[in-house]
Amino acid sequence: MSPIPVIVMGAAGRMGSRIISLLRDDKILSLAGAIEYHTHSAIGRDAGEAAGGEKLGVTITADLSRALTQGRVVIDFTSPEVSVETAELAAKAGVALVTGTTGLTPAQQRALQSAAKKIACLHAPNMSIGVNLLFHLAVRAAGALGSTYDIEIVEAHHRMKKDAPSGTALELARRLADASGRSLEQAAVYDRHDAKSVRQTGQIGIQSIRGGDIIGDHTVIFAGPGERLELTHRAESRDNFARGALLAARWIVDQPHGLYSMQDFLENKGKG
Repeated sequence: MSPIPVIVMGAAGRMGSRIISLLRDDKILSLAGAIEYHTHSAIGRDAGEAAGGEKLGVTITADLSRALTQGRVVIDFTSPEVSVETAELAAKAGVALVTGTTGLTPAQQRALQSAAKKIACLHAPNMSIGVNLLFHLAVRAAGALGSTYDIEIVEAHHRMKKDAPSGTALELARRLADASGRSLEQAAVYDRHDAKSVRQTGQIGIQSIRGGDIIGDHTVIFAGPGERLELTHRAESRDNFARGALLAARWIVDQPHGLYSMQDFLENKGKG
């Protein structure tokens, strides 16, 4: 059986380069297209060479529409604006989409949902298997500990990350709020600098750290009477996210149209 042809957005970026490097030895997927914005210095270069390896025979271009005629799935870790445009073009071409872009506005989220009416689309703030297990464990812990334990989330990323809090931290907070029967808007507290009162029961504090080249750390703190439970995930390599995206790409091409998450993938993978 022929490999599944993949198009990589942001091909010369941090995540795009790692995805292309891992695709080199993948037996199920193959690189069919590599896309960057039209003024990027990598335009015209071989994608494999730009990723730090041997040539793959795929040139980095800015023409996504043309590349979509050669692929079955697009992997996108770019920016909200680019991801929405990618989703719209993929929907027109009937090509599945895997995106890990964070920081989407409500309008951009709706645009993604609209595209998913025509194609299978998997959107996840974090594609690490370990992080998605953290989601599960945190919700279990919240249910067991109850409202007498205060919840705080601390996330740390590299200095170049634009959105804060991270999409992963927001997803953690949303799931924890849902577990307590509240909305994220009701529970989340992002900055206590101006707070002139004691901590309220049911709040979920979210703190962001930006510095150096931290790939991604997330800690959920459950602070109760006389004890503290902490669940932490630390990303030591972007390959964790890249591998998760490739696993998701293998899976999404065989799904009916709709918007999926990594939890959907993991649950179905467990049944296989």
